[in-house]
Formats: sequence, structure tokens, C-alpha cells
Amino acid sequence: MPYAEDNRAFIHRTLGDLVRPERNQAEKCWEIARTHMRAMVEGLAERYGSVEVTIDFRTTSKCDTRCRDAGHDDCDCQCLGENHGGAAYWRGWIEVGETTLVEVGIARRTFLVVRR
Repeated sequence: MPYAEDNRAFIHRTLGDLVRPERNQAEKCWEIARTHMRAMVEGLAERYGSVEVTIDFRTTSKCDTRCRDAGHDDCDCQCLGENHGGAAYWRGWIEVGETTLVEVGIARRTFLVVRR
């Protein structure tokens, strides 16, 4: 949200006095708990007419050791062959279970919310 003297007060009016928003100086943004996101986005859209929202969330990719270790052309894995035969050797796969591989990362999504 653009700088304004009353930004912290606006957050408290929108989310309640018990909320403790943190200012991320490096990213030049406010950080709030996920449970308050909907109310905050609606309040910002009402205040400014629209708001661009960026969300960082943890993602999990799944593959299979049989795909990663394959030496032939057959693959029925959800990666659609991206990791076939160890093609994505640089990925930080964690083996869980007998054959399942997972990779955890962070994804960022941005979207525009317009006042109703």
C-alpha cells in the first residue's frame, strides 16, 4: 500500500487492535498472518479501488524414483518426463516412501483485486 501516516491505524481499523502487522523494510511491504488476508485485501480494495496482491506459498513437486532412474522411454509420472532419466539432476529431491520423490519450494503468485 502506498505510504501514508495512518497505514498502521488503517490496518488496525480493518483487522482489529490485537493484530500485530510487521513492516518488511527490505521488501517495502507489510506482513500479516494468512488468516487476515481476505479482510485486508477487501479493506485495501475499498480504500484504493483496487489492490495488487502477491502471495508466497510453499509448493511440493512429486516424482518417482522409477522416472528419475529410468533408462528407457516409458514414463507415466506426473512430471510428464521432465525428470526422466535424471534430467533434473540439480533438483533437491527428498525420497519419501519406497519410490516417491518430493521437492519443496516457494512459489509467488500475483493478482489484482478490484473493489465491488
